[in-house]
Amino acid sequence: MVPIMTEFIQNEEEIIEGVVGFIREEVTKSGSKGVVIGLSGGIDSAVVAYLSVLAVGKENVSLIHIPENELDPIHTEDAKSIAKELEVELKIIDISAVIDSMTKLLPELKDNKLAKGNLKARNRTVILYAIANIENRLVLGPSNKSEIEIGYGTKYGDLAADLWPIAEIYKTELYRIAEKLGVGRKIIEKSPTAGLWANQTDEEEIGISYYKLDKLLLGLEQKMETNILIEKIQISGKQLQKIKAMIRSSAHKQKMPKKYKIR
Repeated sequence: MVPIMTEFIQNEEEIIEGVVGFIREEVTKSGSKGVVIGLSGGIDSAVVAYLSVLAVGKENVSLIHIPENELDPIHTEDAKSIAKELEVELKIIDISAVIDSMTKLLPELKDNKLAKGNLKARNRTVILYAIANIENRLVLGPSNKSEIEIGYGTKYGDLAADLWPIAEIYKTELYRIAEKLGVGRKIIEKSPTAGLWANQTDEEEIGISYYKLDKLLLGLEQKMETNILIEKIQISGKQLQKIKAMIRSSAHKQKMPKKYKIR
């Protein structure tokens, strides 16, 4: 008998209520004055922003957009539209000069797209934490379950946060939650990107669509056999092995650094 793969969540309202309560409770326990969110213009950070406004009120949410000269200006326009819809002021901090200066210090970055992209992500996090310190707020990370599972994020960059509100929500599930929250269609329908270099898209880099990735991750969690996964999801063996390799090689991103033990 072929195992039936568990479907994605259907109770969006319950999930929204739970995450809103989680954010509100953690902010209260920490004694902080609210939250700081890096608003990229994409669906992940948009959902976190919408949930945060429901949780702590728009006056206690800081939205920060951090572009640089290789980022498509459309993302800045989308970030502006999200902030306008939420009636929250958007601070725009351009880090082009910082990245250019660091590239001069490390000329090798010019020929290493990944290293330079990670440098941008880590600089964005430095800005978010500086603002969080100044305003006595918590940094909320936009990482979803799909990306965390395969390590699709920058260590000490976008993966660094005080809270991960949507870390147990697959990307596929996030689209339906975004609809329930009233996130604009343009944001929901745009191609996901980490914004690390020009014309970069998540699905092209990962190698399969988020829908197939999420089905695969669900199947792996349920310990389904390889041949069944390939048949049910309609992926190649090569794609399956790539995702498994990403999971294995990125395990360190979900843990504190290893220590040498003396006792």
